[in-house]
Amino acid sequence: QAQLVESGGGLVQAGGSLRLSCAASGRTFSSGDMGWFRQAPDKEREFVAVITWSGRTRYADSVKGRFTISKDNAKNTVYLQMNSLKPEDSAVYYCAAQSNSGSFIPSIRTYQYDYWGQGTQVTVSS
Repeated sequence: QAQLVESGGGLVQAGGSLRLSCAASGRTFSSGDMGWFRQAPDKEREFVAVITWSGRTRYADSVKGRFTISKDNAKNTVYLQMNSLKPEDSAVYYCAAQSNSGSFIPSIRTYQYDYWGQGTQVTVSS
């Protein structure tokens, strides 16, 4: 059974940084995209960043230039480095993975992902 486990969330002041990790177990996701989404209270889950099976990246406009997604295939882990954090970045952050991509276009919709982590809370104080 494949499993994704996020870590690295917490409380940080505005302008600070956090690094989220998502460790996959049970299978590898080298042929699928891996993404980060977030969900704030009373809001829909939204796309944050994706790294494709080929290493291509894409970001939501709201985080472009501040967040960086990366992956370590040997460790079966994907990371989200978050810098210059803002209070509006506060949310539960979810890691997601595809079994197989079948496309060169980065996946930014929740329905495109097969596996989800349990989420990690990020709170940015002003």
